[in-house]
This record gives sequence, structure tokens and C-alpha cells, in this order.
Amino acid sequence: MFELVFTRRFSMAHRLLAGESERCALPHGHNEYVRVSLRATNPGVLDGHTNMVLPFQRAKETWHRFIDEQVDHALQLSEHDPLLDWFGRNEPQRARRILVTPGDPTTELLACLLMAKLNAFLADDGGLLTCASIEIEETPTNTVRYTGNPFAVLPQPRPAPKCWWRRADMTIADT
Repeated sequence: MFELVFTRRFSMAHRLLAGESERCALPHGHNEYVRVSLRATNPGVLDGHTNMVLPFQRAKETWHRFIDEQVDHALQLSEHDPLLDWFGRNEPQRARRILVTPGDPTTELLACLLMAKLNAFLADDGGLLTCASIEIEETPTNTVRYTGNPFAVLPQPRPAPKCWWRRADMTIADT
């Protein structure tokens, strides 16, 4: 089976409050790579004319725009992080650059959230493709790969339609 594979680089910052690492409790950043593999929803024989499920540009255009304009240089915080309130009160213009997650913004969680968001974009574009796997390289020595249904592992902290990762729009928070 064919897979269309796209890679994008982005810079980010986050902090993890629930874990045991004091180093990760302070805001810090990573330069990350996200690699997605897309498969045809209903694979078939190449048509002998275009010989593709979807042109590369169409398959990746919205996804790349989302990563470049929303995820790149965003601060990733848990919906419970007190910094969210601080930004809302003191720097509301910057609050829109905060990617809000259900619990700590780990690489594992981000992989599933981004896979769900990508699948929302793909479904909105006719559903010809679906994300078969996603990899996020957090550092040159640490990579998370997820395959499967992201909703099987994602926490469900609020009614599903309100979750930014379920919508085919450019949002990174529900505030």
C-alpha cells in the first residue's frame, strides 16, 4: 500500500507539571520534526491517468499551513497550568499563541492531538486520505511514533465537539 509521507519542522516551548522532572517543570523549548504518513481511505488501482490518490500539494497544504502558522513557536501548556490565567490577564494578545492540552503537553499527547487534527483536515477535504502514523522527533535521540486511533488513547476532559483537535479549523485552544 502506498503512503504519502510529509515532514515539517517546528519550534515550540512547553512545561510539564505532573511529572517527576524538575527540569521539565520550567518552560523550555525544543526544535521538533513531525512526520506523518497518509494512506488512501479506500485504496484501489491507479487510474492510468493521474495515477495518484491526491496531488501532494493538496494533501499537505492545510496541514503545513497549520504547523507553520499555529504550532510553530507556540507555547504548549496544560489546560490546568496557572500560566494560562496569567497570560489571559497580563498578555492576552499572546494567549492566542498557546496550544492548550488536556493535561501535561507531552510528546506522546501532542502526537495524538496532531494526528486527530490532521484527520479532521483530511475528512473535511473529502476523506480520501487518513493519517496512518505520526512521529514527533523531540530531540535527535527521542522520537514518539503513534499508529492507530488517537481517540482510543486521548483523554476526554470535555464534550468532544469542543475539542480543538476534532475540528478542521486553525485553532490550537478552546478558549
